[in-house]
Amino acid sequence: MITSKGILVMMTTSAQRLLDLAAAAAASHDEDFVLLLLTEASELHEQGYHDALRTVTGRVAGMSPEVLVTAVHAAGLPCDASQDRAELVSLLALTEWDMTPAALAYSEMAEDAARRGVCLIPEP
Repeated sequence: MITSKGILVMMTTSAQRLLDLAAAAAASHDEDFVLLLLTEASELHEQGYHDALRTVTGRVAGMSPEVLVTAVHAAGLPCDASQDRAELVSLLALTEWDMTPAALAYSEMAEDAARRGVCLIPEP
């Protein structure tokens, strides 16, 4: 929380905002509103992945290719030494991000919206 001239301002993280959007979408029966929420949530989900990618990239920066492949295998992902480093790092980051409460909430939100006929991909 931040106060400015006696006004209380609430600051939320992108992860908290994603959780809030998912809760609002689940409670709404207005498809247009759900689409609006889903659009914002999609942008935050992508931002979360890119944040995870930066974190993982920094964490594995000094790893040899062999150790990186071992780390990817340890995360339960199939890979081989022929894959380039960026792809392996991306796999790790996506796996880590997808296990966060915010990413899980987004996935559930998108699935629920799709069941209601709401999708970010326009129909042809």
